[in-house]
Amino acid sequence: MDVISILRGVLGIVALIGITYLFSTNRKAIDWGLVVKGLALQLLLAVILINPIDFVVFDWIRMIFRGVVDFFVLMIGAMEESAVFMFGDLAKPGGPFGFAFFVLPTILFFSALSSLLYYLGILQKVVYGFAWLMSKTMKLSGAESLAAAANVFIGQTEAPLVVKPYLERMTRSEILCLMTGGMATIAGGVFGAYMGILGGSDPESLRYFGMHLLTASIISAPAAIVAAKILFPETEREKIDKNINIPREEAGDNILDAIVRGTTDGLKLAVNVGAMLLAFTAFIFLFNKIFMYIGDLTNLNDLITERSGGVYKGLTLQYIFGILFSPIAWLIGVAPQDMVAVGQLLGEKTILNEFFAYVTLGEMKTAGSLSPKSVLIATYALCGFANFASIGIQIGGIGAIAPGQRSTLSRFGIQALIGGTIACFLTAAIAGMMA
Repeated sequence: MDVISILRGVLGIVALIGITYLFSTNRKAIDWGLVVKGLALQLLLAVILINPIDFVVFDWIRMIFRGVVDFFVLMIGAMEESAVFMFGDLAKPGGPFGFAFFVLPTILFFSALSSLLYYLGILQKVVYGFAWLMSKTMKLSGAESLAAAANVFIGQTEAPLVVKPYLERMTRSEILCLMTGGMATIAGGVFGAYMGILGGSDPESLRYFGMHLLTASIISAPAAIVAAKILFPETEREKIDKNINIPREEAGDNILDAIVRGTTDGLKLAVNVGAMLLAFTAFIFLFNKIFMYIGDLTNLNDLITERSGGVYKGLTLQYIFGILFSPIAWLIGVAPQDMVAVGQLLGEKTILNEFFAYVTLGEMKTAGSLSPKSVLIATYALCGFANFASIGIQIGGIGAIAPGQRSTLSRFGIQALIGGTIACFLTAAIAGMMA
């Protein structure tokens, strides 16, 4: 951590808060005390988990989190053995078929694992602990605290089930906070997949990226609250319920039933991810053909190839993403030589989805085209579900269990996307400061 990184990080945080302020629907009602507390909590968690300051309490907390990551590494090893048993050499990580036969099955296994942990009551206790911390430090409602904590560990459509009894009574500000939290964090089901994409089969690399992915999802929770409360401040305080009670949801009749349910849900998610990647890759190929044709007519292809040192072969969707998002990449602390490449990743994540972007990041990391610090910052910036497809997922998923809130969900779709995106970028800027 050096002075330049800290100054860049502070500038990035101020700029991102300023952008969020511009989109606010009620600037006079913003609770700046909550904003400061949220950023302070995020910085404290980042200092504990990212920056190795030698302090007894911090060491104990880091030890606990390393234990969690080691558990996930062990689970990935178990999944690798299972995949190789099922598919043979096709499932070898890093092989030509490793993604389809190793990464996607990892989603299935981690979904089953999450379901088992929920049945055993372990996830509920962890969620309650995080909810209590955010409720006490940021003075949130019980529903907001539970939803923000649940989003760290389970998906953006599963987390609302934790606050299902509260949904119909939640204020508009609470609903946006719920949606933004879902956009800004990842689910347990894909956590192992991202570890596999970035870490490969090397246990140390898996631990490194596992620790950072877990940290990213945790510190993005207060960032999401900060963004949501700036975009739509709470003005209906008399309707807020401060109680923190996790309702009992049926996770299965027994352990085997819980595993079966989780496996079935994971299968649906894995098939959905695979199908989306196939469709998005085909569309990118199609658009790139059109843009390259335009580039040939205008001689832009040769100019872009020369200016990028051969990294980009002409006018492509990836290059356009890189140029559009490169100012954000600079704000969050990326080195100038990596701005366009990380900008490409940010564009892919926002326009397509984070899974596609992580695959690209994995390829860039393997090729050595990004500095280690830029890889780290990108890991944090991509760690969330903030993309256009998630708007429909949230409206459909949350609206199904709270029909009375469907109009509010529809109204807040774009604002939740903005809030979730800003939250991920705030997390990345802080990671850039600490790296």
